[in-house]
Amino acid sequence: MVWPVKEYAYDDLKEVLLNIDLKKTRLDRHRPLSRAVVQSIRSSLNLEWTYNSNSIEGNTLNLRETRMVIEEGMTVAGKSLREHFEVVNHQEAIEYLEELVSGDYLLKERDILDIHELVMSKIEKEFAGRYRNSGVRILGANFTPPNALKVPELMSDLIGWVSRDDQSMHPLVKVSIFHHRFVWIHPFFDGNGRTVRLIMNLLLMKWAFPPVIILKVDRNKYYQALNRANQGHYDLLIRLIARAADRSLGIYLSNLEDYADEYVPIADLVEDSALPYGQEYISLLARQGKIDSYKEGRIWYTRPAAIKEYINNRKRERKLLRSG
Repeated sequence: MVWPVKEYAYDDLKEVLLNIDLKKTRLDRHRPLSRAVVQSIRSSLNLEWTYNSNSIEGNTLNLRETRMVIEEGMTVAGKSLREHFEVVNHQEAIEYLEELVSGDYLLKERDILDIHELVMSKIEKEFAGRYRNSGVRILGANFTPPNALKVPELMSDLIGWVSRDDQSMHPLVKVSIFHHRFVWIHPFFDGNGRTVRLIMNLLLMKWAFPPVIILKVDRNKYYQALNRANQGHYDLLIRLIARAADRSLGIYLSNLEDYADEYVPIADLVEDSALPYGQEYISLLARQGKIDSYKEGRIWYTRPAAIKEYINNRKRERKLLRSG
């Protein structure tokens, strides 16, 4: 089956993906990665991953409380038992996923069911690791998921599609489409969002990308992007996932590369330097993927060298135009 994609290849999106490819190439130069460095980064990212993925689904534990549950096994007063189980379950699912991932890994239905079972164990054991067997409606969505009888076949088609070696489609485009189609099929009664974000990262990690984290602050944009994808327009979803990938790559590189100029908030960079651009313009370049940058919460980070590289590229372009 070929999933319909009406639009995604805008010029600005191509530039974002190119910038991500350049960062990915830099990361690949460091392979094999130092185990100590990777463990430190992974521990921090996995905490963020669990916190944000659960928060998107309504879990009210904050980041500090989530860390307490994972690292110290503590319970937080005023929080439900289910919320605690959601944290523990998600962390166990990440650990299982990390055991699965390898360069030659092929996604299997059994793995999806196992990951869902881990996500929902201790919460809804009756439905954990099993496809839904009746219809569902999703509050606020602009679609109705397909009949439950069609779920196994649709999932088989989706797994076959994402597993095919297609060099013409960028990995971030492919996982974005997979992400939406999984949500549209809605194979489980509950836990679909957490499960698909885990499976998406399993695929990305197979392709040697760091895991991407859709942030709680982007929750509304995330649901808007999924609703737009229901109409065949994947541009918003791809851009959201690409931005998350860019952030993760930036975090890895900032820990692996010995920069004379490390990543700093754009506001601090503008305040402490004599750059020819203001904060608003540099932030626009970051959002458009035209400079090496990543977003942490609401704050954009970049390197002084990234701005200098952009300036030099603009000078070269103007020189070529004059000579032409």
